[in-house]
Amino acid sequence: MSQESEEHVPQAVVVTDEPQIVPVLNSVDDYLKFCIQYDASDLHLATASPPMWRRYGTLGPIWESATHRAAPLTAEDAERLAMGFLGEQQQKQLKERGDVDFAYSPDYGRFRASVVQQRLGIDMAFRIINTHLRSIDELGLPDTVRTLTRYHNGLILVTGPVGCGKSTTLAALVDSINTERQDHIITLEDPIEYVVDSKGCHVNQREVHTHTASFSAALRGALREDPDVIMVGEMRDLETISLAITAAETGHLVLGTLHTGNSARTLDRVLDVFPSDQRDQIRVMVSESLRGIISQQLIPRVDGNGRAMALELLVNTPAVAATIRDGKTFMLNGIMQTGKSVGMITMDDSLRSLYSQGLISREECETRAEDKAVMRTFLAKGA
Repeated sequence: MSQESEEHVPQAVVVTDEPQIVPVLNSVDDYLKFCIQYDASDLHLATASPPMWRRYGTLGPIWESATHRAAPLTAEDAERLAMGFLGEQQQKQLKERGDVDFAYSPDYGRFRASVVQQRLGIDMAFRIINTHLRSIDELGLPDTVRTLTRYHNGLILVTGPVGCGKSTTLAALVDSINTERQDHIITLEDPIEYVVDSKGCHVNQREVHTHTASFSAALRGALREDPDVIMVGEMRDLETISLAITAAETGHLVLGTLHTGNSARTLDRVLDVFPSDQRDQIRVMVSESLRGIISQQLIPRVDGNGRAMALELLVNTPAVAATIRDGKTFMLNGIMQTGKSVGMITMDDSLRSLYSQGLISREECETRAEDKAVMRTFLAKGA
């Protein structure tokens, strides 16, 4: 961390009548290093707002205490900070389009950067990427997840809201395959977050908007590159989802992500992007190619020390496949309740487990539950 940023770190809380105003730091790098030191996941530097960070899921000012406070950034402050780290091409794009997003990779870390022009001036947002690639064991994922990675074809989906750790879980799955097998892995990402070095496998990583125009174009190209495993960072549009399902059905293991909350909603989202006259065929294809769905969310711990992962796991069994073919995804939760012997976990069971261990609060447990009435009954019995 620079000398300037060290001078502005609050060392102790001393009650004073007037909090000291923290000056604007010299550079984006100084702010990012400060965020890394205090384990923040995101940094926001926006015109007319004080510097903000997200720590353990909560967004707030970096300096907001009895002794220190930061003044809002002026338009000139924000522009100086932005121009200090944007390259010439990125500055040109910001001027022409009004926004630019890319992977920022100084020597001290990796970040997903987004810079936009808005009414008051420039806004910058950064996602801090933990460059340490964590394993399935380090993340505490169940053994069934490792079993899913041992398939040589099919579709594995990792789902959840923004910032729930999908990229981290995907990277762990890729790392497991990379360690155990001798295959060709292609990852398609926007941007590349975790750098995966080849171990047992030959690994190629492509970044959308840098190495290719779109996920669908990259996926179409990947199918001509003799891949065994394809990791698709985002499956949002019809063409990408269609290509992923086709690849899974034709002998490739495809790992992908969707911004959905549970297994039933994930399958509905996949099927709903297709025209109605194709859905019967797609349901059959998905029922045969799906291997599993991992749905997750990160919940603030009651002790304030980070977040705990709640995880739902669907494993494709004959009963699950029949439900998908018949378009009766509303029945999946009941099947998962009776499928614990094959490693299935419902989101509500995961929440109950975290609450019983004292890791999450009663309020979080109830708010995030799928079936709130049943969860309230459970919580009342434990009161």
